[in-house]
Amino acid sequence: MRSSTHASDEADAKRLIDRFIRTYEAKAPKLAEGLVVLALPRHHRRRLRTSNAIDVVNREMKRRTRVATLFANEASCLRLVTAVAMEISQDWQTGRCYLNMSENE
Repeated sequence: MRSSTHASDEADAKRLIDRFIRTYEAKAPKLAEGLVVLALPRHHRRRLRTSNAIDVVNREMKRRTRVATLFANEASCLRLVTAVAMEISQDWQTGRCYLNMSENE
């Protein structure tokens, strides 16, 4: 699989990936499904193979709950975490664009 990233051109890389898929599709059928990401444009692949978005959410949850340190009960913690999740969701819907599928990106 690594050889496909060092291929001389795109056609050679596709040939190597197809060979890799044929080799392992019987042993590991879900592997072939996971390689669908390679069909996307290069600038999308990096975003999809990392967990940066999840890491950002987890870091923000940790930061906000650390400030409160002590919760009266489980429900108060859940309210805070829900509010933070809603805020992050709204930011992603209105401001940030993590994955823009337009051609000109």
